[in-house]
Amino acid sequence: MPLIPEEPQIHESAQGPRATPASGRTAPTPRPVPGPRPAAPSRPGRPGPVRPAPPVQRTPRDVAVAKPGPSGPPASAAPAPASATPQIQLIPASPEGALDAAEEAVDLLLDSGRGPGDVLVITTGEQHPWATHELSFGETSYWAQHDAGDDVFYADASVASRATARPVVVVAVNGGSDAAAADALPLAMARAGALLIVCGDPQRINSVLGAGV
Repeated sequence: MPLIPEEPQIHESAQGPRATPASGRTAPTPRPVPGPRPAAPSRPGRPGPVRPAPPVQRTPRDVAVAKPGPSGPPASAAPAPASATPQIQLIPASPEGALDAAEEAVDLLLDSGRGPGDVLVITTGEQHPWATHELSFGETSYWAQHDAGDDVFYADASVASRATARPVVVVAVNGGSDAAAADALPLAMARAGALLIVCGDPQRINSVLGAGV
């Protein structure tokens, strides 16, 4: 079978001629426009000092002015209290029984709630056995117990002026001269803070302290 030669086909390009710029150069490719930058992260550091708020300016109306009130009459000074006089109790007893009566009075005082250091006993005649015993160790030891003030203290009328005041003073008029009793009773009254108990002959005691005892 004879071969038939094919005719050459000419294919036209679909693209037309490109327009070139007058200068003969190709146009540069446009750069992309950058977008907004993200906010930079805050750096860790010391916080800045807080500024104090400015002080509020007060107007003269806001300030209250204290007005002086009417002055009252000056307070009168309180009168000084008068010196307290101790209560006096008389226990009738003979000179021989005055010391025993004083001992019973001390026991009643302690039973009623009085502390031993509140009581001072003064004798006008023979000394109390406790005082005789304590003085055997010397006067320093004897008066040291008086200064301690934690027990009943017994003293002779001749040295009672050295004793200090106590709430209760008991006097046993168990002998001695009238002059000794006359000196001991006013001294005991001055040392007694609240109560003075006198044990002895009522007539002898009244002659010293007065008939109103």
